Amino acid sequence: MIIKSDQKKDFETIYEIINDASIAYKGIIPSDRWQEPYMSKEELKKQINEGVEFWNFEERNSVLGVMGIQFKKDVTLIRHAYVRTLARQKGIGSKLLNQLINLSETPILIGTWADASWAIRFYKKNGFKVLPIAEKDKLLKIYWDIPKRQIETSIVLASNDWKSFE
Repeated sequence: MIIKSDQKKDFETIYEIINDASIAYKGIIPSDRWQEPYMSKEELKKQINEGVEFWNFEERNSVLGVMGIQFKKDVTLIRHAYVRTLARQKGIGSKLLNQLINLSETPILIGTWADASWAIRFYKKNGFKVLPIAEKDKLLKIYWDIPKRQIETSIVLASNDWKSFE
């Protein structure tokens, strides 16, 4: 079952899942971008306060995956997509993503690490396309609040209804 998170009640669970699942990035993303925990509680609170709405995938009263959506200006951002390590490869991410796609009325953008090949494959499999470097740099500066180094080491994928700046 996919339900909108009660972000106050589910805060610790969201935090736990993000930091469990993000271990996949260790040794993959640049070491200067890795930290433990991967996302601090303060950063998670900041993301929620900035409008990221988390959705949960629940099975037998246990949250197995979380994914955020953020409506920002003229786009929808998919943020923080994580599935518990023990629950991967069971279609949970696709179910969450499809739920959030159905909520969107604007083009969807997704930022992820350039070296996270599994994440890129996942989004491509679900109909998203990788944008050119020059465009991704502009988009990351407009729609995300991330450090320059993260911009350098990230990519942006877009839904088919995305119209380039050109």
